[in-house]
Amino acid sequence: MNEHEKMNYVEFPARDVEAAKKFFTAVFNWSFEDYGPDYTAFSNEGLDGGFYRSDLCATTKTGSVLIVFYSAALAETQTKIEGAGGSISKPIFSFPGGRRFHFTDPNGNEYAVWSE
Repeated sequence: MNEHEKMNYVEFPARDVEAAKKFFTAVFNWSFEDYGPDYTAFSNEGLDGGFYRSDLCATTKTGSVLIVFYSAALAETQTKIEGAGGSISKPIFSFPGGRRFHFTDPNGNEYAVWSE
């Protein structure tokens, strides 16, 4: 449901849109709808969004926002990410309220996963 002045959609760059689809399907079981060869969209994943073809990537080093996923089984999620071609950029560490790690997808975009 669209809500007035609430976050509604997020878009990520991807050098390889097909690689993004394959990775997020394998790790998080996402489904996609293609809008031509240079754009694919996902929905019902906490926040709707898409991937657009670009040579750039989104990382905290370049000032990008950080999308953080939640996992009830942090180590299992990390294993799935590594098995699907993602890279761990910050190993699991503790912070007030839980533990988390950062990873990059096959296109170099950075994300994090946290657990209590």
